[in-house]
Amino acid sequence: MYIVGIAAALVGVVGIVIGLLLGVAGEVFKVEEDPREVEICGLLPGNNCGGCGYAGCSALAKAIVAGEAPVNGCPVCKANTETIGKISDVMGVEAVESARTAAFVKCSGTCDKAEIKFNYYGIEDCKKAMTVPGAGNKMCASGCLGLGTCVKACAFDAIHIIDGVSVVDRDKCAACGKCVEVCPKNIIELLPYDARNKVACSNHDKGKAVKTVCSAGCIACGVCVKQCEAEAIKLENNLPVIDYEKCTGCGKCAAKCPSHVIV
Repeated sequence: MYIVGIAAALVGVVGIVIGLLLGVAGEVFKVEEDPREVEICGLLPGNNCGGCGYAGCSALAKAIVAGEAPVNGCPVCKANTETIGKISDVMGVEAVESARTAAFVKCSGTCDKAEIKFNYYGIEDCKKAMTVPGAGNKMCASGCLGLGTCVKACAFDAIHIIDGVSVVDRDKCAACGKCVEVCPKNIIELLPYDARNKVACSNHDKGKAVKTVCSAGCIACGVCVKQCEAEAIKLENNLPVIDYEKCTGCGKCAAKCPSHVIV
């Protein structure tokens, strides 16, 4: 019992000494934190999605305080004028107005419209499927593979696979850009939230070649360009491009599109 008591006492003494040393080291080597970082981090959504380009909300808060990131650097709260206003107040700068955006998948090649080269039975991941000869099972080289890589990347449950194509719920979309980043086909784009007309095709081939692989593809007929009184549409590399600063949202381009590519 005597030996056990001595051992217990030694362990206790060692524990106290280590605790004291850790306490001293914590004070000596502690990093002073700017209180503004804590306040701004509390205003950020806390999703840590990485859409801002930083490791998480705390890293973005630190960058904002350091002047390395703008006060509206968080894509999730970019359109939230109240939150941006509060962050601006903390930093003592004027609030920056930002237009809300949302992701959009530029493809209409659903199961009944897109031609299939072969049945794919591999890993349910678009990037993995791209390594297969032919880069996916669809004949359209630009078509959505529908294997859900973007769905897995979305931290806001804003993307789902519907009839073989990724579809974005713009009301849930935080415009973090993760889906844009991971899509191997590069067919997801951040567009103005209130954009009424969008081009749902990414195939740059000419009419006949497009229709051979997908009945919903753009044939570059130019009807949309002729219908637009605001001169907001032009053809670039066989696809219509909409200038949303000019677009009035009249819908004439969508109404007259023979392929119903403009949605």
